[in-house]
Amino acid sequence: MPSLGHHTRFAPSPTGRLHLGHALAALVAWERSRGGGQFLLRIEDLDEGRSRVEYELGIAEDLRWLGLDWPQPSMRQSQRGLAYADALRQLADQGLVYPCFCTRSEIANEVARSAQAPHGPEGLLYPGTCLALPEKERRGRLERGDAHALRLDMKAALKLVAGALCWKDELRGIQVASPAAFGDVVLARKDALASYHLAVVVDDASQGVTLVTRGEDLFEATHVHRLLQELLGLPVPDYEHHRLICDEQGRRLAKRDESRSLEQLRREGWSPQQVREALMPI
Repeated sequence: MPSLGHHTRFAPSPTGRLHLGHALAALVAWERSRGGGQFLLRIEDLDEGRSRVEYELGIAEDLRWLGLDWPQPSMRQSQRGLAYADALRQLADQGLVYPCFCTRSEIANEVARSAQAPHGPEGLLYPGTCLALPEKERRGRLERGDAHALRLDMKAALKLVAGALCWKDELRGIQVASPAAFGDVVLARKDALASYHLAVVVDDASQGVTLVTRGEDLFEATHVHRLLQELLGLPVPDYEHHRLICDEQGRRLAKRDESRSLEQLRREGWSPQQVREALMPI
């Protein structure tokens, strides 16, 4: 049975209305905070092109309808640029960050030319093209303002780690991280403050989160997060990767598929208790 009394968080992106999958995530976090912990809301609004104020207001409306409350003000990732920049500087000072100027199509073409295209948990692995760029060319492209991402030099990072990286998963027990399978992950882009991988570990540490609750689709990402925590000297929370809510065809509920929202269920006459009963056991 998962432990209680943790500092937990629900961290939605304001890019659409919440659905039953979000309700499960929020309720799991809420339940695990009972008994002396605290439930926090974090707005993950780094995608400026898709984030909307009306969706953020809708998130608060839906959570309050479910009977949840949280300390104000909520953390907003769009206001966390200095914290992410500091984390990137720490990694850069260790020689672990390099600029990547490759477009997605260029990466796909480079991988296609390989005899055996390497894959990781997130798909095709970046082949490290820009890691080998001469320093003069790299500096010149940066000075010109060429669009680029900042990537983690995975091999160099792993050389700095002494011993196994582990984390406690409430449902699966002690896990040993294997971040090498992800390759040189993106940490930030010229037009984005931070990638999900970097932002989530920095923000969880800043908020004092002791238990990260999230869907099982994010279980694999924890391998990378555990490495970043080690490199940045951040505390290691426990994790609980709960089940996902799927539709009649077995597909995970998603905003892009226009899954039935909590707002719609409310209009259809659903009560918060009915939502809880539909999602139990959590």
